[in-house]
Amino acid sequence: MTSTSVPVSELAGLLPGLEVIRKDFPILERRLADDLPLVYLDSANTSQKPQVVIDTMVDHLERHNANVARAMHQLGAESSAAFEGARDKVARFLNAPSRDEVIFTKNASEALNLVANTMAWAGPLQVGKGDRVVITEMEHHSNIVPWQLLCERVGAELRWFGLTDDGLLDLSNIDEVLTPNTKVVSLTWVSNMLGTVNPVAEVARRAHEVGAVVVVDASQAAPQLPVDVQKVQGVDSCIDFLAFTGHKVTGPTGIGVLWGRQDLLDQLPPFLGGGEMIATVAMERSTYAPVPHKFEAGTPPIVEAVGLGAAVDYLSEIGLDRIHEHEQAITGYLLEGLATVSGLRVLGPTDVTQRGGAVSFELEGVHPHDVAQVLDMRGIAVRAGHHCAKPAHKRYGVQSSTRASSYLYTTPAEVDALIEGLEYTKRYFKVGHEKGGTR
Repeated sequence: MTSTSVPVSELAGLLPGLEVIRKDFPILERRLADDLPLVYLDSANTSQKPQVVIDTMVDHLERHNANVARAMHQLGAESSAAFEGARDKVARFLNAPSRDEVIFTKNASEALNLVANTMAWAGPLQVGKGDRVVITEMEHHSNIVPWQLLCERVGAELRWFGLTDDGLLDLSNIDEVLTPNTKVVSLTWVSNMLGTVNPVAEVARRAHEVGAVVVVDASQAAPQLPVDVQKVQGVDSCIDFLAFTGHKVTGPTGIGVLWGRQDLLDQLPPFLGGGEMIATVAMERSTYAPVPHKFEAGTPPIVEAVGLGAAVDYLSEIGLDRIHEHEQAITGYLLEGLATVSGLRVLGPTDVTQRGGAVSFELEGVHPHDVAQVLDMRGIAVRAGHHCAKPAHKRYGVQSSTRASSYLYTTPAEVDALIEGLEYTKRYFKVGHEKGGTR
């Protein structure tokens, strides 16, 4: 690792035409205070948006704005076609067997809450007293709290898989945890804090052996891995539900996706009541529309869905395999650079083949918030805090951490800027200057 930028051509795995791709993202050309160039290393928090997504959303608002499935005029038909066209695009992005298995929500949190809440209500998939729900210690709060609430409401038991010292999922007690009364296993595909890529297919196989439903939080996986709901990690049809959010896949905020097997979605009761999710309504009772509309009450996030459709088309055109190779290359370069910073400890796997692009770390003697603030003074955007993963931080004895996260537009020069910024931070706070980081 040197202090000078590595030419793009010399780092194997980077996306060809990276500088051209960067031009698709207008915000990356922004100059900050003191005329500093923006170094954006917070993509696990939210990704930046390409011009095609921005233009598609503006065009819809300027030329096609109307409510969907209601207005009988031309604008209404155009808006409905664009909204349902976005559903088709997401179904292709996930290789879903049917477009009707794609449900639009406002984010991944709502998608996970939809499943957790409806499984508490009457129906074939109901979780009740004495049943077990299994999660992991590395989950985002969005995949912890809904299941805690479910268990509190119905008297079910919540269990979880722990973590190894090097940031991997500890499955040594899987036979003890996955028992015949296990109804749900919900886990993240890629950790937002540790970066760990979990063995989803293996966990799912074992979960199905005891008759459990498998829910996958793909919020960090969908941006950087090819996601095929019919064949996860080489195993056919091993998951039952999958959630992700639009703003991490170069799409807008305010839109998320729940994919579920249609036979299971048919068995779940509606989550929210209102317009468009009904077949008929009488004063005595109502009947409900088929999926996906059963779960999309009221006016949906129309322009956000249209933007998400443009985003997944953009990523698909580049190729998720190529994006994954780029993420591994730039993350490997980042890990090498962090290893040169004395007093710095990476949380999670240091083997790039076991992780995604989010790298959390602590710098001895400097609070993560202070690290982030000093880096921001140099135009470098990272995240500091517990990253909505407090149990994982507690497991490793830290209250919070600093997190740098790359994406398809990240360059080696930006990684160099971060490493130089961390060395500057150490000088700023007058902490040790020894060479050779701890990992």
